[in-house]
This record gives sequence, structure tokens and C-alpha cells, in this order.
Amino acid sequence: MTERFMTARQTAWCPGCGNFSILRALQQALESTDLQPHQVLLVSGIGQAAKLPQYTNCNYFNGLHGRALPAATAAKACNHELTVIVTTGDGDCYGEGGNHLLHAIRRNPDITVFVHDNQIYGLTKGQASPTSDLGMRTKLQAGGVYNEPLNPLALAVALDVSFAARGFAGDVEHLAEIMRQAIAHRGFSLVDILQPCVSFNKVNTFDWYRRRVYRLEETGYDPADRMAAFQKSLEWGERIPTGVIFRQERPVFEDHFAALRQAPLVARQLPAAAELDALLDSFC
Repeated sequence: MTERFMTARQTAWCPGCGNFSILRALQQALESTDLQPHQVLLVSGIGQAAKLPQYTNCNYFNGLHGRALPAATAAKACNHELTVIVTTGDGDCYGEGGNHLLHAIRRNPDITVFVHDNQIYGLTKGQASPTSDLGMRTKLQAGGVYNEPLNPLALAVALDVSFAARGFAGDVEHLAEIMRQAIAHRGFSLVDILQPCVSFNKVNTFDWYRRRVYRLEETGYDPADRMAAFQKSLEWGERIPTGVIFRQERPVFEDHFAALRQAPLVARQLPAAAELDALLDSFC
């Protein structure tokens, strides 16, 4: 395996953080492809997960909190030859960016979204996130979380997502394979990654997950069955499935635009100034 996507930059994560495993899995997934660094764009918002692009050798764009998906969709529309990957957290994507997630699934752009789901806000020091379990105690929720947790995979399947999967940061090889399949899939791919936060989440630890997770592909599961996918997406507690939960082919957002069939917008020749002036004058 080459090291074309790896860097020597110093990380700013806590020792033992699950983000290290996700970074390693993503680099393995990218190294297993024929892609070169200049062909990959990593997009992120704000949070600990959003730091990952800075530790990867490729193009990257850091945007606003919860706003990674519209930036990634725009980048793919401008240059659909790019492999566009979003790296985000449960707060960034499911909280601040929840509305963008809904409509990105509907539009189905050919982008891949990796959500570092640690069930806590790590960057802002430990308040509950949209996926925190009911009753979980945090610094701000001293009496325990009373909101029902968001189930992102059930939501995605209900919206007829193109690709939905779950990975576990404690199983790097399996996670890297899930990521590889998500990147290769044409359409919107959502991978919810169980990522223990060793500093602020003392409940959902590596050991807690290892006692519960199992690989779907070892059970004869068919990810093309949407009803079965919905049932699996609801499975949580003593048993937690990992792997590809749902996969289908759907019309891709970029395919609806005739202008993109000729060449990426970034490769198109700009019209002459006189043509633009004439166009603007036509609206007067």
C-alpha cells in the first residue's frame, strides 16, 4: 500500500480518540482506489471531526458549522469529476446541519458523507448531541438527557437514501471496506460511524461497543431490501449492526443538468464579455 494520502501534520485530538481510527480507515480506503490526491476533495464544517481533512493529503474545504453538505454539493456540481467526501460529526451534521441532510438525501448528489458519531459535543466540552442516548448524563444535562435520540440511519432509509451504512471506529479494517464501498457508490452515501469520545462520553466506550456490534454481511443480510433495512436501522441496544444497511441506484443530482454532460463547469470556456453584456441587457 502506498502512502499518497498520508501527512505528517500534528493532530489536535485527545490521545485515544476514535477519530484516529477513522482517519486511518479513510486513508486505507483511499489508498485502495486508483485516485490521486488532486482528484479528492474533503469538505467539513466545525468540530473535532472537521479537523480530519487537515491531516489528509488532498484538496479540502473547511466551512461553517453544519454547512458542509451544501458546499460539497456545489463543489460536485462545478466539477463532477472530483471525488467529494464530507467528514462531519453528529452535532455538525445531525444538529446544526440537520435540514441540509434531509434535502441532500432528496437531491442525491454523488457525494459521500462520513459522520463521526460520538453521541456528544466534544469540541465544546461535553454537552448532549442529537444522538445521545436517553438518560445519558453530561456536564449540561446533569439530570440526564430527556430528548429521544435521533436515528440517522432510520431517517435516511425512510427518505429513500441511495446508500446507508454504519461503521465502528474500533474495527478499522471493516470500516475501511465500508468507506471504500461508499466512495465507489454513485449517489449520496451516508456512513454513520460509531466513534467513542474518551474524554467526554464515558458510556459509549470502545468496550461498550465491542460487546454489541456485529457485521451484517456475516448474517446473509441483503442490503437491497428496504423494509429489512428499516428494521435493521432500528436495531440498537444489546445488538448493533455494522456494515451496509441499504443500497440502491437512484438518479443522481448532477445528471439532471445538460450543461454538465459536456464537461465539468471548471473546464468550460467562459463566454466572451460581450456575450455576458448582451445577456445582462436582455433582462433590462
